[in-house]
Amino acid sequence: MTAVAWFIAALIAACWPPPVPGPVVEPFRAPLCEFCPGHRGLEFASPSGSAVTAVEGGLVTFSGSVAGTRYVVVAHADGLRATYGLLATVDVAQGQRLVVGQRLGTAGPRLYFGLRRGQRYVDPGPWFGGPAGRPRLVPLDGRHRRPGGARRVCGS
Repeated sequence: MTAVAWFIAALIAACWPPPVPGPVVEPFRAPLCEFCPGHRGLEFASPSGSAVTAVEGGLVTFSGSVAGTRYVVVAHADGLRATYGLLATVDVAQGQRLVVGQRLGTAGPRLYFGLRRGQRYVDPGPWFGGPAGRPRLVPLDGRHRRPGGARRVCGS
C-alpha cells in the first residue's frame, strides 16, 4: 500500500458509520452549565424499525428503560461512552461485548445518539465526518512542509 493510500485509509477508518440510515435532524447543542438546557447528542431521522448498529466496539454498560424510553449505553476502549436512545427494541444485554456494526436494537421514528467522556457531554458530530479542506501533496520525508491542506475531523 502506498503512503497516500495508507493515509486515506486511516482517515476513513477513524470515522464512525452512522448508527441508523437517515439524516441528523437535531444537532448537538452544548448546555451552558451542568443543569442548563441544551441538546446533549444528535437525533437521526430513520424509518421506524431500522436496525441500530454499534458505531464502535465496546462493552454494554446499560440496557433498559428509563421513564419508559429504551436506552443502550456502550463503553468504548478510548474512554468514551455512547448512548443510543429512543429505541423501539433492544437486542443486547448489560455485560455483552459488541463489535462495530453489530445490531443492538431497532429505531423508532428518531434515534438519539450521545457521547460522554467522564461526566462531560461531547459533540458526536465530528466522529461521523470525513476529511475537510483542500487536499494537497506533501513530501514523504517531511521537507518543505507548508501549513494548511486537508485535516482530520473525525473524533476531533
